Amino acid sequence: MSLKPIQQTVLVIGSGGREHTLAWSLARSPQVGQVYVAPGNGGTEWPANPAAEGLQPRAAAANVPISVDDLSGLVDFARQKNVDLTIVGPEAPLAAGIVDLFQEAGLRVCGPNRQAAQLEASKAFANDFMRRHNIPTGGYAVFDDYQAAGDYLRQVDYRVVVKADGLAAGKGVLICDDIDQAQAALQTIMIERAFGAAGDKVVIEERLEGPEISILAWCDGQTVVPIIPARDHKRVFDDDQGPNTGGMGAYTPAPDIEPALVENVMQTVLQPAVDGMAAQGTPYIGVLYAGLMLTADGPKVLEFNCRFGDPETQAELPLLETDLLEIFWACIEGRLDQVDVRWRSGSCATIVMSSPGYPGSYPKGLPITGLDKAAELENVVVFHAGTAQSEEGVVTAGGRVLAVSALGDNLAAALSRAYTGVEQIQFEGAHYRRDIGRGYQ
Repeated sequence: MSLKPIQQTVLVIGSGGREHTLAWSLARSPQVGQVYVAPGNGGTEWPANPAAEGLQPRAAAANVPISVDDLSGLVDFARQKNVDLTIVGPEAPLAAGIVDLFQEAGLRVCGPNRQAAQLEASKAFANDFMRRHNIPTGGYAVFDDYQAAGDYLRQVDYRVVVKADGLAAGKGVLICDDIDQAQAALQTIMIERAFGAAGDKVVIEERLEGPEISILAWCDGQTVVPIIPARDHKRVFDDDQGPNTGGMGAYTPAPDIEPALVENVMQTVLQPAVDGMAAQGTPYIGVLYAGLMLTADGPKVLEFNCRFGDPETQAELPLLETDLLEIFWACIEGRLDQVDVRWRSGSCATIVMSSPGYPGSYPKGLPITGLDKAAELENVVVFHAGTAQSEEGVVTAGGRVLAVSALGDNLAAALSRAYTGVEQIQFEGAHYRRDIGRGYQ
């Protein structure tokens, strides 16, 4: 089936760096005439530039003041604007069934439906699913009783990770070095209710050891096509110190991830997951993300996400040569096996700049300067995440504020260029890791 006519209207749902990157990538397509981002952020609006080349977007982008949890409002907007295709960025609306609602309204949308999105929305569901389909992961147990969970901790003979079962904005995973830390994690999740209803159940998992990687793939319900592999840095401070975050930086391709390893993950993790979903009558369509640990016994799954990663997307999509719109259409039309997905040579590195205090409490409304200087650098793109427009210009509005991405002939060049971009940008208390990619250049 051929693509729809040129000058399609596309809606991207979300407000973070991932959504800015999706909007930017789609706006580079000659097939796209208008991109809407709901609700967007301080960087997701720009005018049309049909003559744009290189990393510059061609189509116009505009923000839409509709929140990601206003599902009926998003459906109404897509109808009113005759949106040809909607892309869902964050996990919460997927878990809430936004794909089901759009499909019921006769609107084309790319993403897993509510049932399939349980792979991310419930860690208990995901672990049980992996066990049924022989997908490699660590040992685990699920509890909804605090006392029973504590009793289990005293029985296991390995270090653990304690996870809130439901969605917790990437913060519901507590890595524990000993039983005291694990018991404190149970207290935080189940008694103090730090993550609300997401902590009604906890999953106590074996703490896997080894290098961590992310491998994502596009899926059309049957076919699985890998996305160039990335490595994400989760801890807030250098040398992997401090609490977990949503991600402080990423780079791709990871030099130590061989094609044979990607193929192994495709055959043992991603394809079995898609086949398993199809077998239970909930075909998986969209992007499937496997967070993996390269253990001494081979790759094992840490988690599934049902959408692009953040900040992995900011490192991956700048290297994509194939029209992203074409890939999304192939996913929902079941013809992904007919698309030649191509990537440009070289590397891309992304450095996240966060607000002071993140991932804990942080201030908002801090003026940001130097964005224009960074954008003028060759092969550098600044993706906005927690930003907003004010009378004073762009200000901070979230924990992860910006992701500065740069292309290079190799990882060392990409990292150098990305850090040069970061150095052009200032806001009070700005924090970023200075060791992204260290040891892999």
